[in-house]
Amino acid sequence: MPHSVPVPATGFQALILCGPGVSLNTFTSNPEEFPKCLTPIANRPMVYYAIDFCRRSGITDVTLITPPSSLAPLQAALKQNPHLTSLPSPSASVVAPKDLEMTMGTAEVLRLPEVQDCIKSDFLLLPCDLICDIPGESILEAWMVTQGALGGNGPTREGRNASGQISLGPGGEQGGRRGGLAVYYPTQGREESVKGEATDFVAVAALDQDEAPVVLHQVDGPAALRFGLSKLAMSMPMDTIKEKMEEDKAFLVRHSLVEKHAQVKMLTSYRDAHLYVFPYWVKQLLKNQEKFESVSEDLIGYWAKAGWQKGLGSKLGMGKLFQQDGRKSHDEELLEEEIDLRNMSTTKVGSNDESSVAESSPLGETDASETDPEALTTSPEMPQILAYVQRESAPFVRRVDSTAVLLSTSLLLAKLESIEEVGRQAASAFAHAQKVAHPEGVAQRCTITKSDCLLAENVIVEPTCVIKESVIGPNCHISKGARLTRCVVMEGAVVESRAQLTGCVIGRRAKIGRESVLKDCEVQDANVVPEETDAKNEKFMIFEGLDDEGDDDMDVEDEF
Repeated sequence: MPHSVPVPATGFQALILCGPGVSLNTFTSNPEEFPKCLTPIANRPMVYYAIDFCRRSGITDVTLITPPSSLAPLQAALKQNPHLTSLPSPSASVVAPKDLEMTMGTAEVLRLPEVQDCIKSDFLLLPCDLICDIPGESILEAWMVTQGALGGNGPTREGRNASGQISLGPGGEQGGRRGGLAVYYPTQGREESVKGEATDFVAVAALDQDEAPVVLHQVDGPAALRFGLSKLAMSMPMDTIKEKMEEDKAFLVRHSLVEKHAQVKMLTSYRDAHLYVFPYWVKQLLKNQEKFESVSEDLIGYWAKAGWQKGLGSKLGMGKLFQQDGRKSHDEELLEEEIDLRNMSTTKVGSNDESSVAESSPLGETDASETDPEALTTSPEMPQILAYVQRESAPFVRRVDSTAVLLSTSLLLAKLESIEEVGRQAASAFAHAQKVAHPEGVAQRCTITKSDCLLAENVIVEPTCVIKESVIGPNCHISKGARLTRCVVMEGAVVESRAQLTGCVIGRRAKIGRESVLKDCEVQDANVVPEETDAKNEKFMIFEGLDDEGDDDMDVEDEF
C-alpha cells in the first residue's frame, strides 16, 4: 500500500508493555538475556512492529515498559539491532520500574510510580506483541471525532492548556471528560487464523444517531474505520464466560443491559487487541482503583458495564473524578437482579454466539448504593468506552502471543511482495527490502520459493535443499539435502543434511541433527536435536518451565 509521512499526533504519547511472555516460553525462558519483545517475527524483533505502528500513527513520544531484568538486552537491541535502529528518530525511551515483577497484571504496572510519572497526556496503550496494519492515524481520528472534542479546545498535556492553567472539562475534571476506544479483531475465517486461539466475549450496541460520526459514504480509507465504531457493553475472556456458565447453569445478564440497549450484538470469535486510546484522566482512575489487576478485564470490562449498570460508575470512582460543582441528583436506581435470558424469545442468543453471563467483580456484587451513599446522590454523565470491531476483510491485526500465531503470522508476512519487487510506495509497511537478503549464500542447485519465503542476512543454503513457505533468520546454515516446509528458523540455527522439517519453529542457535524428521515441533534456543530423531507435536526444551496449559491461558489475557 502507498504510504505518506504521518502528521505528528500532538498531545498523544504511546506506552508499549514489554512483558516476559510465558506463553512463548520455548523461546523466552531466559528474559534476562532474551525478553519476549525481541522474539523475531518474519526476521524482525517483535517490538519493532509496535514501535513502527506508533511512528506511522504520527506519535513520536513512545515509552517501553519492561521489567528491570530485561532492561539491558532491550536497550542494547534499540542501539544495535538494524531493524530497530532504522526506525525514525527520536528513538523510544525505556522505563524499568524497580518494583515491577514478572507476574504483575497490566493495571498494576500502570499504577507504579515510574509509569504514572511518564503519563503526561492522552495516551495510546498497546502490547509489544501486537502487529497492526490499520492506519494508526485513523484510530486516533475516530477517537477525536467521537470523544476528543468533549474536553476543551484541543489536546492537553498533563491536564494544562497553552497558558499553563489547568484545563477543565464540563465536569471540572482535568483534560476533559473524554471517553476511550478499544480495538477488537476476528480470529476465525482468515488466512492467519490458528486452531484454539484465545478469544474474548464482546457485546456492543450501535451508537445513537446524534453520537455517530458524520461520514458521507463508506470507503476503504480512514473514514471507513468510523463505520465500525460501537458502544462497548461487555468485554471479558471466553474462558471466564465458560467458567461462569458452568457455575450458574445458565446464560445470565443484568436486566439493566436490556433496558439500556434494545439491541446488543454479542460476539464470541473476536479478540481484544489490547490496543486502547485513553484520555489523561484514566491515569488517575487506575491509581485510585487498587483492586484492578488487568486493564482488559478490570478497567475495560467495568468501564463498559458502567455505561448501563446504574451506580457502577460511582462505585468505580468516576463520580469523584467528574463531579460538577457539587450538584447532586436523586435518579440513581438500585441495581437490577440478574435474569435468565434463555427463556426470553426476543433476546435469544444467535447461532454464532456462545454465551454471556453476569460477571463477578473485584468491587463486590452488592448494589453500589448500599455500600456508597454517594452512588445515590452523584449522577455524572459517564464517558463512554467505544469499540472498533474489525471486519474480516479489514487490514491485518494480530497479537502474537503463542507459537502457533508466531508461525502463522511470520509465514503470512513472508508472502508480502518485497520493496525490490514493487517499489517502496506500493509495498506494504511490513515488506522487507529483499526476499533473499544474501543471494551469494544460496547454492545454485537448490529450490527456494521466493514468493512465500524470507531469507535474512548471511544465510547459507547448500545444494539440493528445498525450502518452501518458510522464514530463515540471519546467520543460519541449511545443509545439503535438507527440506523445510512452513517453518520458522531463528538466528544462528543449523539444520544438518537431509533433515526434514514441516510446520516447525526452531529457536536461536539450535541444531537439528542429520536425517531428523520433525513435524509441528518447537525447539528451544541452543537446544540440540539428536541425529535421526523422528518426532511430531513435541517441544524440545532443556529446562521445563511452568505448566504450559495453565500458564499459557494466564499469559494470553492477564500477564504483563
